[in-house]
Amino acid sequence: MKKARVIFEGREQNGIVEDERITFSSGKSVKISEIKTWLTPFQPNKMIGLALNYADHADELGLEKPAEPVLFIKPNSSLVGHKAPVFYPDGATYMHYENELAVVIGKEGKKIKAENAMEYVSGYTIANDVTVRDFVNNFYRPPVRAKGHDTFGPLGPFFIDASDIPDVNNLELRTYVNGELRQQGNTKDLMYSIGEIIEFVSSFMTLEPNDVILTGTPKGISHIYPGDTVRLEIDYIGALENKIVDGRTQPVSTGGKENEASLS
Repeated sequence: MKKARVIFEGREQNGIVEDERITFSSGKSVKISEIKTWLTPFQPNKMIGLALNYADHADELGLEKPAEPVLFIKPNSSLVGHKAPVFYPDGATYMHYENELAVVIGKEGKKIKAENAMEYVSGYTIANDVTVRDFVNNFYRPPVRAKGHDTFGPLGPFFIDASDIPDVNNLELRTYVNGELRQQGNTKDLMYSIGEIIEFVSSFMTLEPNDVILTGTPKGISHIYPGDTVRLEIDYIGALENKIVDGRTQPVSTGGKENEASLS
C-alpha cells in the first residue's frame, strides 16, 4: 500500500495512493495533480543517518570503508515534504543532494539480530540528505551543521509498505537536476545491509515506531544552486522533487560557481 499525508481543503489529510489518485479516509478521491501541499508521509520519531555506505561514494570522496557504520542524527527540524523549497544557506559554495532509501521502523526493538531485523521494518520512503560540503571539516565529528539546516531533510512523497517491495536489496536510485541525470546507484551495493545497520544501531539504542534510518547515498553527488529543481527516484517508491531557493541574507552575484572545480 502507498500512503501520503497532505494538506487538502484546508486541513491535514491522510490518503491511499493508487493509479495517480489519492483517496482520503472520508472516501473522497482526487487526482494527485490536485494536491498543492505535501507533508512528510508520516511524522518521523527520530532520524538516524548513515554516512559512506556505498563504496563508490566513499571512493569519490577519497575515503576508505569505515570499520563500522558511521552514524549521525538528522534533526526533525530539517524535515520538509515533496515540492517544498530547500533553502541555500549563507556560507555555502558546495551544496549537494544525497538520494537515500529511508527505512521506517514499525515496532520497538533493542539488540535486534540482523537475521530478524526485517521483521521490525514497516516500510520505506525516499530521503534527500541535503548537505553543504563546505561544513564537513572533520570526518571524526558528526556533520550536524553540514546536514542539519532547516529544509535539509526532504522526505516522501509516499510511504510504501515493506510487503510491496519485491526485493529491497535491488532497488535503483536515480537523481535528476533540471532533468539531467546526475546520480544512479542500486541498493545491492550497500556496504552494510539494512539488517546489519539495524543490528548495529539497536545494539545501543532502542528503535521505536516511525524511527527512520537513512541508508546512505551512491556515487554521483554534484553542486546544486538556487533555481535548480532536484528530483530523486527510487524503484517502486516514487519520486521526491524539491526546488532550491536562495536563503542567503547576502547572496553573492556568482552563486559560488567559480569554486566548482576546486571543490569537486
